[in-house]
Amino acid sequence: MPSVSASSQPPDPYLNFKFRLKWNGKYVAAVSKCSPLKRSTQTAPFREGGDPSSSHVLPGQTTFDPITLERGVTQDLEFETWVNQVWNFRGGPGSESSLANFRRNITLEFYNAAGQLVYSYNIYNCWPSEYVALPELDASANAVAIQTLVLQNEGWERDTSVKVPPPPSY
Repeated sequence: MPSVSASSQPPDPYLNFKFRLKWNGKYVAAVSKCSPLKRSTQTAPFREGGDPSSSHVLPGQTTFDPITLERGVTQDLEFETWVNQVWNFRGGPGSESSLANFRRNITLEFYNAAGQLVYSYNIYNCWPSEYVALPELDASANAVAIQTLVLQNEGWERDTSVKVPPPPSY
């Protein structure tokens, strides 16, 4: 059984506000919120013919929840440019958007309080399914205008080449 000395400290959990998102090799400006990376696997129950009193469960199809990104409205056109690859308002009949390159692999990087990279996730074949360019506007409110982008994806995995750095010495 491993021993723990009285002077050793348990590792601190990570704070959730230091992250960056990258696609097409560059960081996306001003993303302030990202929904959780979540996957669900359906179950397929079955019963054996010789044992009708109990059932077993096998894993079925796995699905990955959409990822929602939020950021304050800026002059950066990255969200809008990507959304326009899926559907373009000005593209009339015969000038539809090309769907050849509308899917992107993105990287979500997560940092500790000292700004050191501790986790990185690669998210595959993302494409925008919903876009809110401007929120509801209210002249009496005191809030930041937020853009929202919902990304469908075909899975994600942790980048195991990113190693947890030693804790910083203060």
